[in-house]
Amino acid sequence: MRRPRTHVLRVDLSAGETARERVPRDWRRDYVGGKGLGARYLYEELSPGADPTGPANRLAFFVGPLAGYLPGETRYAAVTKSLLTGGFLDSYAGGEFADRLAGSLDDCLGLLVTGAAGRPVRIEVEGGRARVEPSDAWGDDAAETAERFPDAGVACVGPAGEREAAYATVASDGGDHHAGRGGAGAVMGAKRLKAVVARDPPPTVPDDLAALRDRDAAAYGRDPTGEWQAAGETVETVDYADEVGILAAEGWTETGFDGVDDIGVEAALERATGREGGRDPEASDDGEGADPAVPGGFRIDTPDGEVVPRGAAPITLGAGLGIDDFDRVVDLCGVCDRLGLDVIGAGNAVAWAVRAGEAEVIDCPVSFGDPDGAERLLAAIAAREAPADLDVDPDLPDALADGIDAAVERFGGADLVPTVKSMALPGFDPRAAVGVALAYATSDRGACHRRARPQDSEPLARPDRSPADRVRDVVGEQNARSVLWSLVVDDFVGEAVGTDLGAEWLAAVDHPAVADVDRDGDGTDAGVDSGTDAATPGDPVDALAATGERIWTLTRLFNAREGFDRADDALPAPLRTAAADGTPGVDVEAFDRLLDRYYAARGWGDRGLPTPETLDRLGLADVVDDATPLDERPIDPAAAAESDD
Repeated sequence: MRRPRTHVLRVDLSAGETARERVPRDWRRDYVGGKGLGARYLYEELSPGADPTGPANRLAFFVGPLAGYLPGETRYAAVTKSLLTGGFLDSYAGGEFADRLAGSLDDCLGLLVTGAAGRPVRIEVEGGRARVEPSDAWGDDAAETAERFPDAGVACVGPAGEREAAYATVASDGGDHHAGRGGAGAVMGAKRLKAVVARDPPPTVPDDLAALRDRDAAAYGRDPTGEWQAAGETVETVDYADEVGILAAEGWTETGFDGVDDIGVEAALERATGREGGRDPEASDDGEGADPAVPGGFRIDTPDGEVVPRGAAPITLGAGLGIDDFDRVVDLCGVCDRLGLDVIGAGNAVAWAVRAGEAEVIDCPVSFGDPDGAERLLAAIAAREAPADLDVDPDLPDALADGIDAAVERFGGADLVPTVKSMALPGFDPRAAVGVALAYATSDRGACHRRARPQDSEPLARPDRSPADRVRDVVGEQNARSVLWSLVVDDFVGEAVGTDLGAEWLAAVDHPAVADVDRDGDGTDAGVDSGTDAATPGDPVDALAATGERIWTLTRLFNAREGFDRADDALPAPLRTAAADGTPGVDVEAFDRLLDRYYAARGWGDRGLPTPETLDRLGLADVVDDATPLDERPIDPAAAAESDD
C-alpha cells in the first residue's frame, strides 16, 4: 500500500539521536522534495557565514514524493553548504543505493543530518527509521566500504572525503555512482559520517502507477534522447563536443582533441563487458529494478576491479589531460571513484598543476599525456600529501585538495584553468558557444553543465542564436530542472518525457503541488515561463513552473546571504582570451549585456539580486530574512534588450 511521503528523519550526530518530524504541507506544496525541500531547510536552519565543515552545517539526503515509482533510474539529492564554493550545493546520484533509500525511508522524504560525531559512525535506515552506529570502515575506499554491506545499499565517503577534499564525492554502490560536484563528501567527512546504509529493498510500484511508469518508460525508449542513451550513454559526449567544436583539451589551451576517437564511444563499446541496469526480461514485473528501455553506463573490467566511466571521464581525464589511451582514462576514473574524488574537479586540478608547472609557478613533473603522473597526483590530492616518488612542491597536494582557487591563492598561477564560484568547469568550452558561458556563470552551485544545457543546441544553431534566445533557453531550463530535481526524476528521462514538469504524476498521488492549484487561474502566475509548450493559465503546469522559479530564486537568496552577487557571475578570465587553435575568447562586453538580459528576465536588479517585487510574486516575501541583501528594483527588460541591439 502506498503511503505519501510527509516526514523527514532528522539525525543529530553530535547527540547520536534521531527523530521523525512532519514536513509542513505548504513546504511540500511549494518545494516538492529533493532540491527544493533541501534548499528550504538549508535557508531556514543555517546561519549566514556558517562553517561548511562545522557541526552547524546541514547535510540532507532527500528523495522526491514519487521516489522508486518514476521511470528510469531512481536518484537522490545531497544538499548542503559547499566547502568548495561557500554557497548552496545540490548534487545527485542514482543506482542501487538510491533505490534502497527510497524503500528504506518509507513515508519520509529524506534524512536531515546535523551536528558532528566524535568518532566515525554510519547511519542505518530501515522501515522509515534511522539509527546511528559506530563505523570501523574509516580508511576504506568506496569499494571496500560497500563490500562490508552486501545486502544493503551504501553511500559513503572515500579517503578524499575523510580528509575533507573540497571536491570529494558521496560515493554509492562501491563507487559506480557519485553525488559528485561541489564536495558534499567533504561535509560528510567533516561530520565523521563514513556511510549511510539503506537496508530495505526498493519500493514496489503500486498498481495505479504501474501503467504510468510503463507508458513513460516505453516513450523514453522511442525518444531521441532515449535512443542516444541506449547507443552511447554519456560517454558519447566527448565525440559530440569534439565534432561541434566545444571540447576543451589540454588544460583549456586547445578546443578539440586529436585523440578523441581513441577515448570515445567506439572505444567504450569495444571494451565494455555490459551495461548497468536493465530489468531481467524473464523476471516478474514487480516494480523493482531498472527499466529495460533505460540502459546505464558501460561496465569496463580493469585490473583493480570494474569501472563505470561517465562522459566526464574521457572529456576531463582524457582530452583535458591530453591522454588518448581509453584503458588509462578508465584507470584514472577508477582511481577517482574509489578515492571519492569528483572526476571534473580532480581532472581540472591536475590540469592546473601541469600548466602551472609549465609556467614555472610550481615544481610539478607531471605533463599532458602522462597518465602515470596524473594517477600519482590524484592519489596525493586525496591524501593531502605527496608520496616519495612524486617530485612536487610538498604543499601542492594539500592546496589542490582545497580546489584550484585555493592553489592559486597559495602559489599564484591565476588565469590558467577557469572556475566559476571556485568550481572547475566541465569540458564544454564556452568560447565556441557563449550561451554555455551564461549557463556556467549563473548556475547556483558553481560551474555546471546540467542546470541548463545550451551546449546541446547552440553549437548546431550558430550563428542563429540571438541574445534573447540564449537567455530564454537558460532561464527556462534552470526553472524546469529545479522542478524535476525536486521530484528527483532520472535526469534524461525527466527531460524527455516530463514535458508537463511532472504534473500528471503528482496529480496521480494527489500531491499538494498540483492538488492545491486554483483551477480558475487566480492562484497561479500566468507570466511565469514554464519552459514547456503544455502550460495554460490556471493549469497545474503553470503552478509547477512557478515552483521551479521559486526554488531557483531561493537558492539565489541563500547565496546572496553568503555574500554572492554579480561579481560571482563573472566570465572566468581564461575564457576571455583565445585558445591556442585560434578560437576567440568570449567578448566581455557582450557577455555583460547578456547577463543584464538574464537578470531582467528573472526580475532581478543590476547586482544580480532578487527584488521585493519578485519575492512577492513568487511567495517568498515571508521566507526571506533581514540578513539577505536584495536589489531595490529589477532591470527593465526593454532597456536591457535595447542596450544589446
